[in-house]
Amino acid sequence: MSIGQIAIIYLVMIVTRLKELRIKRGYTQTKMQMLTGIDQSDYSKIETGKRFLSFEQCRRIAQALDTSMDYLAGLTDVETPYPRAKAE
Repeated sequence: MSIGQIAIIYLVMIVTRLKELRIKRGYTQTKMQMLTGIDQSDYSKIETGKRFLSFEQCRRIAQALDTSMDYLAGLTDVETPYPRAKAE
């Protein structure tokens, strides 16, 4: 399997998890815009794999969907987020 094929597999996993969690939470893409500050059209492109997301966008999406970045990236199958750091 080539690196390109592996990258496509991970991209499909990420966008699938994004959409599944969004729907499971009952959120629209417009609601995701309000929760993350990511324009709805950009979010749609992320969710369909037409646009990559930045670290910061991934962080905001994970927080909005109440999950971890590791779950979105397929590094864990545990959907619940890790305990959040306390704000100082």
